[in-house]
Amino acid sequence: MRFAHVERDGRRWSGVVVGGPGREVVHALRGTTTVGDLVAAGTAAAAEAGDWALRSSAAVPVAAVRLLPPLRPASVRDFVTFEEHVEGVVRSVSGGAGVQPAWYEAPTFYFGNPHSALGAHDDVPVPPGCRAFDFELEVAAVVGRAGADLSPEQAREHVFGYTLFNDWSARDLQGREMKVGLGPAKGKDSAVTLGPWLVTADELEPHRDAEGFLDLALTASVNRRLVGSDLLSNASWTFEEMIAYASRGASVQPGDVLGSGTAGNGGCLAELWGRAGRQDPPPLVPGDVVRIEAQGIGAVENRVVAGRDLADLPLVRAARSRPRRRPADRPASVGRV
Repeated sequence: MRFAHVERDGRRWSGVVVGGPGREVVHALRGTTTVGDLVAAGTAAAAEAGDWALRSSAAVPVAAVRLLPPLRPASVRDFVTFEEHVEGVVRSVSGGAGVQPAWYEAPTFYFGNPHSALGAHDDVPVPPGCRAFDFELEVAAVVGRAGADLSPEQAREHVFGYTLFNDWSARDLQGREMKVGLGPAKGKDSAVTLGPWLVTADELEPHRDAEGFLDLALTASVNRRLVGSDLLSNASWTFEEMIAYASRGASVQPGDVLGSGTAGNGGCLAELWGRAGRQDPPPLVPGDVVRIEAQGIGAVENRVVAGRDLADLPLVRAARSRPRRRPADRPASVGRV
């Protein structure tokens, strides 16, 4: 099934989506039940709730509602699993060459901002101070059962479903901050698109290949010009392996969102910049429209708009420069009662 969270006439509600591309309709779930509630309740309960909605609720055209993020993530982990993406972005963001050997050892991830989720057609503001704005073509798995120290085989039973994931990136801010060694940080803080809905895991099982990867076609376009296309099966780790790694010595919880990492072959502009040695295609600017699509899931399309200007925001000063002092250097009166 496909589950969506929508807004219509100022009211927000969740429902089950049916119908082909351009003809989708949504049937409201019972009462105040949300997609997040279904994720926590499990697949069997979700199927029952969806069946009730199809029998009992009127069909509302998806074109008549605003698609919100299908759920509010409990957490966001974004992995980096496509080698081709890494090769290009390393050149673009840090000026390096090649893939670090440590990348091949485990499916690395960073934590994103769960409060920055946007819907399938929401506007996306350029982050303050950014002059190199970028998109990322990804698919995300949504965890439906709590677990810790999972094997990849066990992890498959913990996947509730999948959604599209566009990790909007301020590449210039990212490049500066990553020199500190703590990851993308503010460069990834502003927005992530989730949608258009959450597709339950069983819907995509027919696309699973012999190695356990979901063999889905992925595309990305800017202003209707195709800039990237790849297969989700070109990732180096499966979602089950990502979940297993995330759960090592820790836990995953219902509602956790795990991004696949950015697809290769133009899954973002920075990869193309790294390969070309110049910003071609150019960074995103207000007015640009980005569309990403995944076979079996759907598409999201967002317009870039102007964001806040740094001049309108509180000043953040540079670090102070000072001589280092030790506790023994303090005046004798300090700390006395």
